[in-house]
Amino acid sequence: MRLGIDVGKARVGVARCDLHGMIATPVETVPRGPGDLARIAELATEYDAVELVVGLPIALSGNETASTGDARLFAAELASVQPATVRLVDERLSTVSAHSALRASGRTAKNSRSVVDQVAAVIILQHALDFERSAGSPPGAVVEPPRSPSDEGP
Repeated sequence: MRLGIDVGKARVGVARCDLHGMIATPVETVPRGPGDLARIAELATEYDAVELVVGLPIALSGNETASTGDARLFAAELASVQPATVRLVDERLSTVSAHSALRASGRTAKNSRSVVDQVAAVIILQHALDFERSAGSPPGAVVEPPRSPSDEGP
């Protein structure tokens, strides 16, 4: 089982896949701030997640954005609070695609706020699953938890 994570400034969208890694579905929108990492770690435990796929916002040009560093930091902190592998994957246009899909389903921007992050997380996870099936290897890069000074020895 894997979880997809869409990190935003106000909310974090969470999605999961089925046991066979075929289809991603929405799970929850977690408010960003105190307790967000703990809640995602709880969801990872609840769903027996072996991997968390965190979207890395990269500009269309391939350059990093203001949100890229935030997503990297969030992924590193997440890697330090739970045992599953955390992987960063390119999430270009996932939020745009999520808004588009919600509009196509008849939802307005106002009534989509509570679920757009979950839909973006579904898109991130589904792209990762599809990539892995076609390429035969997982996408993105594994995030190592931050090392504490006591890990470094004398």
